Amino acid sequence: MSKLPILSGKDLVKFFVKQGYSTSHQTGSHMILENLNGKILVIPKHKEVSTGTLRAIIRQSGLSREEFMEIYSKYF
Repeated sequence: MSKLPILSGKDLVKFFVKQGYSTSHQTGSHMILENLNGKILVIPKHKEVSTGTLRAIIRQSGLSREEFMEIYSKYF
């Protein structure tokens, strides 16, 4: 299993927008994304998103870690 990359909140938002999410709104330093199915992701706009937070966001999106890495490697 490969290591998760170190990503900024901005990069995560770009990634999930390409996956069909749209920016709903921003509350403080957190971006709220929503897809057409009503699934909501909260992404902190930090310079570096911690590994545990990244794992939680991936899990909430419904992707497995391997699926995330495969799709991520195509974009970045």
